Amino acid sequence: MPRSDLSDLVAFARVARHRSFRRAAAELGLSPSALSHALRDLEARLGARLLNRTTRSVAPTEAGAALLARLGPALDEIDRALGEVAASGGRLTGTLRLNAPRSACRLVLAPLAARFLARHPGLRLEIACDDALADIVREGVDAGVRFGERVPRDMIAVPLGGRQRFAVVGSPAYLAARGLPATPEDLAGHACLRQRFAGGAVMRWEFERDGRALALDLDGPLILNEQELLLQAAVEGSGLAQVFEGYAAPFLAEGRLVRLLEPWCPSFPGFLLYHPSRRQPPPPLRAFLDFVRESAAA
Repeated sequence: MPRSDLSDLVAFARVARHRSFRRAAAELGLSPSALSHALRDLEARLGARLLNRTTRSVAPTEAGAALLARLGPALDEIDRALGEVAASGGRLTGTLRLNAPRSACRLVLAPLAARFLARHPGLRLEIACDDALADIVREGVDAGVRFGERVPRDMIAVPLGGRQRFAVVGSPAYLAARGLPATPEDLAGHACLRQRFAGGAVMRWEFERDGRALALDLDGPLILNEQELLLQAAVEGSGLAQVFEGYAAPFLAEGRLVRLLEPWCPSFPGFLLYHPSRRQPPPPLRAFLDFVRESAAA
């Protein structure tokens, strides 16, 4: 196979997996226009359309999806083989791709990333912060991050970042005007700021104390899809918010927010890093798994 054909097949696989010329071009070090031209040449040589393109989206055609299904594993195997050769020389190279919700990116992965890359300077780490439940195999991602109940059963998972905890917070000005809730039931008389998940559901506020668990579908004047925005709204006095403890910590330390109902907010099992259950993960992923386990034991 001519070298140019292999390069074009690699380019096709990146575009098809990312469903984006822009993201694939940045990864390959090409301009989007050059990448589009290369793929049109590939389609012309094959005599088949591989990608459906519009001004707003790109997706594999039926022929393109069939090609990707056979081509993807072969390209992944080439990447693993090259990575193992490099690792045998004492230096890891290549790219590790992770998919994680924004909360995990902010609270767990961002603090780990700098230390991991300092240990392996030959690696490139690409993290897609995405609250949708992506199919990491279809997207060509090495590993994903989710809570335990959302990890597919055919995956291998390891704990990432320890236990997590929610905090209910409000601004001093809001609480001076509306009072402090003493129990979760008292929240019915407050303006509760809500979070909508990527799938469309609105998050219920969950509490537990002395074996009693509550999941409250509270009403409020504002629904947002990111916890950073919920926090800012709470700081501005729009109402109470329930967010990850790690998000609220700086605002609590500065006195811009006050914590409420703390005995009703126990810790719970945190995020899991998961990956396909193949016999040997690629060297960059294996190194990251070892690093995660080491960090948890420290």
